[in-house]
Amino acid sequence: MIGAIAGDIIGSVYEGRNIKTPLFEPLFHPRCHPTDDTVLTVALADSILLGADYTDKLKEYFRLYPHAGYGGTFFRWAMSLSRAPYNSWGNGSAMRVSPVGHAYDTLEEVLLRARHSAEVTHNHPEGIKGAQATAACVFLARTGASKDDNRAYVERTFGYDLGRTLDEIRPGYTFDVSCQGTVPEAILAFLEGTDYEDVVRKAVSLGGDSDTIACIAGGIAGAFHGVPEAIQTQALARLDDRLRGVVAAFLARHV
Repeated sequence: MIGAIAGDIIGSVYEGRNIKTPLFEPLFHPRCHPTDDTVLTVALADSILLGADYTDKLKEYFRLYPHAGYGGTFFRWAMSLSRAPYNSWGNGSAMRVSPVGHAYDTLEEVLLRARHSAEVTHNHPEGIKGAQATAACVFLARTGASKDDNRAYVERTFGYDLGRTLDEIRPGYTFDVSCQGTVPEAILAFLEGTDYEDVVRKAVSLGGDSDTIACIAGGIAGAFHGVPEAIQTQALARLDDRLRGVVAAFLARHV
């Protein structure tokens, strides 16, 4: 989960001004900050820790952090009294799901829980698929599956095209908030990267919704490569005490 949070923070300054190279410096820009990706990832982790309802926690964290940069549809849902999902295929279901990949002991349960975590808002088939694919990658990464095994499973199970390269995708890639337009690209960044930092740099270099692509890729890479202590320290320093406390509790129990 800390890999997802660090990826979000690193990518946060490039969402509005894309950079098409992994060779940006410094890794943590002075203006980088946690966004809604981090807030809702921690909300999901808190829900898992407490056995609390996903909808309740998402709305609670929205009220606690109302200016984190949520998408318009989620914002309106969180502000409303409605508890009904809104059929979204957006990448919000995938960006927040990494805790699910760590918290459960079988792939079958991870897939079920990822579905449940998505469909409280993102009950469109693509929204559910994006969350399940991401959580499955995290689970496979942390349980010893190779990158080739991860690639084969995702292509076979979810039908994502992972035969492309980032160099092929990067020049024409533009802003896309859909699961189908970000989750495969984030997985490819994980597959091509040599270590955690390289994965996140490659994810950011695609452009588009940079913080979310880096969040998704970073969550998978953290489970596979681990997150260097220096990067963890930088990321945690940018969280407030509440968020940092939930992260610490979740890591102590599940990672």
